[in-house]
Amino acid sequence: MPSPFPGMDPYLEGYLWPDFHHRLATEISRQLTPRLRPRYVARLDIYLVEDPTPELEIGILYPDVEVVTTRRPGERDAMPEPPGVGAGEAIAITPAPIAVPVIRPVKVRLVTVEVRDVAHNELVTSIEILSPVNKREPGLSAYRKKAERLQRAGVHILEIDLIRRGQRPFPHPRIPDTAYRITLIRAGAGTMEVWPISLRDPLPVLPVPLRSPDPDVPLELGQALDAVYDEAAYELSIDYTQPPPPPPLSEEELHWLKAHQSAE
Repeated sequence: MPSPFPGMDPYLEGYLWPDFHHRLATEISRQLTPRLRPRYVARLDIYLVEDPTPELEIGILYPDVEVVTTRRPGERDAMPEPPGVGAGEAIAITPAPIAVPVIRPVKVRLVTVEVRDVAHNELVTSIEILSPVNKREPGLSAYRKKAERLQRAGVHILEIDLIRRGQRPFPHPRIPDTAYRITLIRAGAGTMEVWPISLRDPLPVLPVPLRSPDPDVPLELGQALDAVYDEAAYELSIDYTQPPPPPPLSEEELHWLKAHQSAE
């Protein structure tokens, strides 16, 4: 069953995102492989990063593990009598009225699709699918540094941002503020190619640049999303009667969403 949305499904931006992220990278690699033969291959690079501020994603990306215990007035834990204090001299210790779990950093698995040349196994194009951890500090600065290293190494960067929350790694005043964005920085180029994508737009067919004189190969991003959605049976897990994950939709997006859902 396909997604009910013409392009990116905003309901995938919540707790389903880690699964969707990995599956999308795998499907992109699978789609590109026959188009890259015989001079190039598509490989997955999987690495772990630490999310030091997971509280920003609790209840959205991460499970809601917050348990708050509130004590009733006068209630206290049984305390042993302090050493050296007589029975009539015990001093009561005031218990904390609230107990909450300690939120610890979370290990996040990120997946990148790497296009490499067969002759030397050199990285030619890096297809970066952004996750929420890439779009807020300290992960945002780390991702920007990675992009700088890739550019200095002469690598093309195709950045796919299908997450509405967070900060764009490469903001520009001339780029419209849309729900989603895809950016291509070709090696040695002084400009960025940008695809601003709204909630109602189908996902584009993207160019994946190779080494000159080889032409770009097409990446059918919409087809990849449809294949992943169908394979994972996401419709069995999503309640489309509820609002999508944050951030809240604009009035225009909300009006379109209600009209679109009623037409289904």
